[in-house]
Amino acid sequence: MDGEVLEDIYQEKLEERLIEFLSEKHGIAYQTAMDVYYKSELAGKIHEGKYGIQYLDYKVLAGILEETEPEIFNYKG
Repeated sequence: MDGEVLEDIYQEKLEERLIEFLSEKHGIAYQTAMDVYYKSELAGKIHEGKYGIQYLDYKVLAGILEETEPEIFNYKG
């Protein structure tokens, strides 16, 4: 496996943990949490690897998402 493949696997697992954490923390369905996450600007930054943000802990990333993009949590059940 090369570094790029490992990086992709790491990112995928990070996103899974982050989405699961958001689901549990906000008491929402996993699918809703996934929609919230993938509509966020943070998801794009993680995907692009901007500023090394993809190496932060998923709980830290959840906090950043809640603080910087609170409007995306105005979901309807």
